[in-house]
Amino acid sequence: MTTESPSEYQDLETLPTAELLAGMNQLDHTVPQTVAKALPQIERLVEVIVARLRGGGRLFYIGAGTSGRLGVVDASECPPTFGVPAEMVVGIMAGGDSAIRVAVEGAEDDAEQAWKDLQAYEINAQDVLVGIAASGRTPYVVGGLRQARAAGVATGCVVCNAGSAVAAAAEFPIEVVTGPEFLTGSTRLKAGSAQKMVLNMLTTATFIRLGYVRGNKMVDMKLSNVKLVERGERMLMDELGIEESEAAQLLQQYGSVRAALGSRGAS
Repeated sequence: MTTESPSEYQDLETLPTAELLAGMNQLDHTVPQTVAKALPQIERLVEVIVARLRGGGRLFYIGAGTSGRLGVVDASECPPTFGVPAEMVVGIMAGGDSAIRVAVEGAEDDAEQAWKDLQAYEINAQDVLVGIAASGRTPYVVGGLRQARAAGVATGCVVCNAGSAVAAAAEFPIEVVTGPEFLTGSTRLKAGSAQKMVLNMLTTATFIRLGYVRGNKMVDMKLSNVKLVERGERMLMDELGIEESEAAQLLQQYGSVRAALGSRGAS
């Protein structure tokens, strides 16, 4: 596994802070180029997710450690960003929700637990399951993908090593081979950055394709704080050519940017 290969940087404990930061930053520059090589794989999985969600299905993420946390983060950001139900994108972590903050030893080594966790959501053949594992060998993810695939669930993955067991278990694998880390084996660095980029692409492209974006604006976002209310007002001002006071009144009356636009025949 290249993610476990020795770092090209030596004697890290002897380096001044400036050199440590410069080294990490230099390696981080390689991440977008690596993700770019996987764009055709990402596109294929997006098309599958769009089709399943359009038919009433859901998107599930499973993972352990950093990979699992990234899935939970991406899933949790979809409702406020796109105004979708919380159950449309679900992140499941090996070891349960408590493992988001405190590692649960050995949870990732149970090849049967992911499928058991998914049963609580009554996962079915309308849904999509994406396994996230930098190493590409996490038993929790491999087992979950294999059992989901056997049950007719569409399966994808995001891994950072080539030719992995996780990729072999998925119908639509995404392999972003990020190579050795600055700190040997610490996949929360380059690999984690690459995984987050891919997950952001999957859900953002999916919900754009499903109509949750107008132009380049999040017209279905939840107006849950002052910043987002002000953003919504700016959207209305831009789209309708109105003053801030009128935009604020429309937003308060209709409760969402899309509904406010619709009231003016601009939806």
